[in-house]
Amino acid sequence: MIATSENPQTGDRAHKTGFTILRYFADLMLAADNLRAQKTRTFLTALGIVFGVGSVIGMLAIGAGAREESLRFIEQLGVRNVLIDSRAASSEEELQQRRKASPGLTERDVRILEANIEGLELYSARKVLRPAKVLPKPPGDLPEMYGVRPSYLAIHNLRIAEGRFFNATEDASSAAVCVLGESAKINLIGYGPAIGKFVKVNDTWMEVLGVLGEQITAGSTNVGATMQDLNNIVFIPLNTFQYRFWDVSSYMKDDLDGVDLRLKEGVDSVQVAKVVAAILNSTHHNIQDFTVTIPAALLAQQKRTQTIFTYVMVAIAAISLLVGGIGIMNIVLSTVLERTREIGIRRAIGARRADIVRQFLIEAVLISGGGGVLGIAFGFFLSWLIARLAEWKTIVATSSVLIAFGVSVVVGVVFGIYPAMKASRIDPIEALRYE
Repeated sequence: MIATSENPQTGDRAHKTGFTILRYFADLMLAADNLRAQKTRTFLTALGIVFGVGSVIGMLAIGAGAREESLRFIEQLGVRNVLIDSRAASSEEELQQRRKASPGLTERDVRILEANIEGLELYSARKVLRPAKVLPKPPGDLPEMYGVRPSYLAIHNLRIAEGRFFNATEDASSAAVCVLGESAKINLIGYGPAIGKFVKVNDTWMEVLGVLGEQITAGSTNVGATMQDLNNIVFIPLNTFQYRFWDVSSYMKDDLDGVDLRLKEGVDSVQVAKVVAAILNSTHHNIQDFTVTIPAALLAQQKRTQTIFTYVMVAIAAISLLVGGIGIMNIVLSTVLERTREIGIRRAIGARRADIVRQFLIEAVLISGGGGVLGIAFGFFLSWLIARLAEWKTIVATSSVLIAFGVSVVVGVVFGIYPAMKASRIDPIEALRYE
């Protein structure tokens, strides 16, 4: 028979560890019982933490939703793109002054840019028309009409949901064809198949070749004058636009409303934009009748702005956590005063100062932790409510939940440590005399 023996030091260490765990568990149950005895007061104390955590989660959700929408829109413009737009004159006098030196944005500018811009991959001129009538008559706003080159699809990463985009042959022959944005398709044709159907813009009937999938829009923001609502646009070949349509306001506009450039991978769009501006300043004789937009720069700026915006909102929401922490400190201090005799009895039967500190600190952390859990639920509800009522996209990230809950626990520790230390310093003899 083989005898076995246990290491005395290892066994003693395990015994101490088990005892420590049991002691902490006992303190936890005691703290829970004390808080349960004062349910209403505990709940009211935790409300500050609940609202603080919920506000932080809600604010971060709003910031994350706004950031994703704006970044998706800018990325849709194309981080490798450079967008040129003509600036409309505010009056006929201003237009006449411009025309003395500058012809405005024209096809000649497109040819010059094509010949002089290194790293140019795709380009498309753009003309925009607000039609006077459209058939079938839509129930809402009339769609805008864009005359573009076939390359416009790839430049802006547009997604085709049905059919196809027009090609170079149809553009060269000025074919009476079009591609509809999602909203334009629903308003003009309905929810059924659209391919092969016809729509009439002003006096021209056009066959529908395709329908775009839903695109991200900037609401009422016209970034780079490129689009206001990509979903409510009728796209046609540029040559079709030039030979089949007449814009009654064309005398106040340039030959082109814009030019969209897409650069090759690795080309610095900021440097290219400077070259574009220099070329156009030369051909327009330094008349500022155009703008150059760089989506990559907009993207970087938007990220910085959203980061600052998020920090500010979280700082404002964190004030609720600070108020909640002060409430916890106030209530725990009151509890210490009410339980002075209990503290004296515990000290008299052998409790150490560390045991008293641990008892009251656990109570403070339970209040803040419980408030944090309720605050997470309130944050999800707040995010849902904002998305429902204000029609803003909100995104509750796991990181925001963990951060908000972690901060709530830290608040409990920070604001609970002073009352706990004060309780531990009470003289046991004086505490036993306390009535």
